[in-house]
Amino acid sequence: MSSANASTILVVEDDAIVRMLIVDVLEELEFKVLEADGSEQALETLKDVNLHIDLMMTDVGLPVMDGRELATLARTLRPNLPILFASGYAESIEVPVDMHVIGKPFSIDQLRDKVKSILG
Repeated sequence: MSSANASTILVVEDDAIVRMLIVDVLEELEFKVLEADGSEQALETLKDVNLHIDLMMTDVGLPVMDGRELATLARTLRPNLPILFASGYAESIEVPVDMHVIGKPFSIDQLRDKVKSILG
């Protein structure tokens, strides 16, 4: 059950099971969640000016356009959008200073703490 003033997180993950688990956890933590199964769907969501999005959490290893390319385009559409990359290779990926990364697999507590630290 989401609270009326919950932050909205766009989750971009091509693996349906992983996406479902992340969405379930974030909803359990009372965030509003939007889902995208890849970069194209994420960009369509980001282009919708009627949607308020507080954070985009994206897998790095997406087909067609990887998470870093998606983040670059997302920032052209929404310049101040916080970005959280999820990666099984978190220690080896380079992310811009103003973006964040969480290593897969992560615990519910790790995800909660990372998201709350980003959103303030």
